[in-house]
Amino acid sequence: MATNKDIKGRISSVKNIQKITSAMQMVAAARLRRAEQRIEHLRPYAEAIRRMTRRAVEAAENIPSLPLLQEHENVERVGLLLVTGDRGLAGGFNSQIIRAGNRRRQEIEQEGHQVAWYASGRRGVSSIEFRGFELSGGYVGFTDRPSYSDARGIADDLTTQYVDGKVDRVEIFYNGYVSPLVQEVRHETLLPLQQADILGEGSDGDEGSDGGREDGGQAEGADDAADQSRSLWIYEPDPEEILRRLAPDYVEISIYRALLESTASEHGARMTAMRSASDNARELIDDLTLEANRQRQAEITQEIMEVVAGAEGLG
Repeated sequence: MATNKDIKGRISSVKNIQKITSAMQMVAAARLRRAEQRIEHLRPYAEAIRRMTRRAVEAAENIPSLPLLQEHENVERVGLLLVTGDRGLAGGFNSQIIRAGNRRRQEIEQEGHQVAWYASGRRGVSSIEFRGFELSGGYVGFTDRPSYSDARGIADDLTTQYVDGKVDRVEIFYNGYVSPLVQEVRHETLLPLQQADILGEGSDGDEGSDGGREDGGQAEGADDAADQSRSLWIYEPDPEEILRRLAPDYVEISIYRALLESTASEHGARMTAMRSASDNARELIDDLTLEANRQRQAEITQEIMEVVAGAEGLG
């Protein structure tokens, strides 16, 4: 049975841990605010690049012979980029990305293809190496505050691998920031651009929509509105040349947005995890304090009984 001294020692240790977790929570909260501001500033630009690239593709009469726009005939090797953090203590932030990437690896291997691993963040790099997989590219040291140059470096490596034929498709996994309490795993295709989400289904808000209506006339009107919206665009130079310039930028901005989303998600997850740790430490301190009081009460009761017994012996 633990003595009163042992319990007090545990209370002191838990209090020290609580100070650390509280400090980490405040630091994460401060960094989260800055990360949220960077995302708010980037999202409109990223969406504009997405819109411009899609419209350039729609307006181009002939898709330029750009390697990023050309699909490989045979898909033999798929590149998976996992965006994680450099540090832990963030709940399931890193582990859910690694699990999602591993599930995708199993699907790719079942299809008869190979996987080339790429990872941003020490947690992703170390996890891939620990599982015995060969790492084709690791990028660490900037997850707390990524810059556009970091995204450009990753994009250059991936596009070079794709153009050289070392990978036939590139996919990315990252934590999308929803709120400090919610981070959702997002899976997107980066290369080739013909398979990227930019050319997938869905329309821009300003291009018109049938709003899910079943009435054919309304849907036709929405299509006319979309055509008119596109017809207002005047391209100088021609759409093919614009598309040739936009394609590399789109890959870079997509990776940069994923890095910023992941950073904000990491700070939010860490803030939430440290708040839970602080609350648990507080509850543990209360339980240990109650146990110490009971222990002290038992010791006092024992001493009183010994005094009473001694007095009866003398009487």
